[in-house]
Formats: sequence, structure tokens, C-alpha cells
Amino acid sequence: MRLAEQVVIVTGAAGSFGRAIADRFAEEGADLALADVNEAGLQEPARLVRERGRDALTLRCDVTQRADVQRLVDETVAHFGRLTTMVANAGVIDLAPFLDLTDEAWSRVQAVNLTGVFLCDQIAARQMVRQGGGGRIVNIASQIAEIGAPLTVSYAASKAGVRSLTKSTAAALGPHGIRVNAIGPGPCPTDLNMERYSQPEIRAHVERQVALGHLGEPIDVANVAVFLASDETRWMTGETIFVDGGFLLNAYRGSPEYDAAMLRVVERRPGG
Repeated sequence: MRLAEQVVIVTGAAGSFGRAIADRFAEEGADLALADVNEAGLQEPARLVRERGRDALTLRCDVTQRADVQRLVDETVAHFGRLTTMVANAGVIDLAPFLDLTDEAWSRVQAVNLTGVFLCDQIAARQMVRQGGGGRIVNIASQIAEIGAPLTVSYAASKAGVRSLTKSTAAALGPHGIRVNAIGPGPCPTDLNMERYSQPEIRAHVERQVALGHLGEPIDVANVAVFLASDETRWMTGETIFVDGGFLLNAYRGSPEYDAAMLRVVERRPGG
């Protein structure tokens, strides 16, 4: 029960990482407010939380809208009485060659992945300060922020922004006793990228670049989120932990087969 008595918001809770994080946090004793634009998708993580004997509040929230995030925090506090932890997990991805990347696609990814994290961090931190200080913020970045990739330009840029935001926010909130850290997941099949990893050429190529030889799973990210939200990291802030099986040891290396398979995925998408 490493997170006993914690009240945690998880954004993007209807997705693969969000569901796994919610389940593990509940297993460790936390009560959770689960948020997503896909309100129907929140029923499954809420069920997992309640089966662990913990309370779950579900709320529709568009993290790009300040009013939505403020309502999320306000309703969480009204229901549970306080907020101890924010997990800013909501994210989207757009695949496109750099020369074909549109303004609209670029702006949407930055709005969700970077502005959304900023709004969640700021509004949650204001509540924590009103409570008297102290708290935990966990942002979800990505290993791709460290290396870039030709078909995920907007996503890589947004996640690099999350890493920088995490450092600056940690410096700003340290005097209030609020710790801010990030996780950089490596290659994991999730709702956002299952289409890619269902392609044998893509999966085999990526697995060859992972030092441990296989893709990760959402539970691997959830376990580290528990660690960062626990008192075990009470003297740790402004850091990003990469959970990538050693992918960054080899960084990005393309291959003709991988690049061709990725382009086929892009071309099958609407407007591709």
C-alpha cells in the first residue's frame, strides 16, 4: 500500500497507459479521478479501480481547455476532499513525413501533449499549494524526445517540450514541496500505436534496437509511475526516467524495410 491515502488524477485514463496506471495505483491504495475525452472508455479503468476496493470518479476532460482541467481538479477535490497527485498522461500522435506535416496536425499534437500537460501541472499545483503545499506530479514524456524520428516530428517535439517543462516546473514548485518528474516510455504496443506494431517489419526492426530484445508493456510504465508517486522518491524532482528496455542505447536507426512499412501505415490513414 505504497500510495495509501493518496488522491490521484490520471488524464488519458481510457488509453493503455492510463488504464495500467489507474489499476496499479489502486492496487497500492490510491483513490482515483479518471479523466479522458473518451468518457465511455473510462468505465473499464473505473471497474479495475473499484475491484481493488478503491474509489473511482470518472470525468470527461479535454486537457487543451483550461476550464475543463479546472473543473476536473475542482470536482476531484469536491468528491475526495483533496488532491495529492497528478499524472498528466493524455496524449496523441500524428504520423506524417516532415514535408507533408500540416499546421493543423502540428498544432493539435502540441495542444494535447504539451499545453495539456502545462495546464494539468499548473492547475493541480495551485490546488496543492492551497492545501498547504506538498504533492506529486508525474508527466508522461517519451524516449523519442531524445532522438527524433522522421515520421513523428510533431510528437517528438511535444515530448521534448514535456521534458523541459518538467524541469522548469520542478524548479518553480520545489519551494512548495511539490515534486515533478517524468517518464519516457520506450516502444510499447498501446492504443495509439497498435497499428504500427501489428506490422511484422516494424515490430522486428524495433525489437532489434531494444537491448532487452522485446517491446515493453503498459505495466512497465505504470510500475515506474507508482515509484515516482511514492515516498521512495521524496528527494527526487525534475528528472525523467526512461523505461525503454535499453532502446536509447542504440537510438534511432532506420532500415529500408522499416521505413517502407511505416510509410504504408501513414498512407492508410485518412488524408494520408
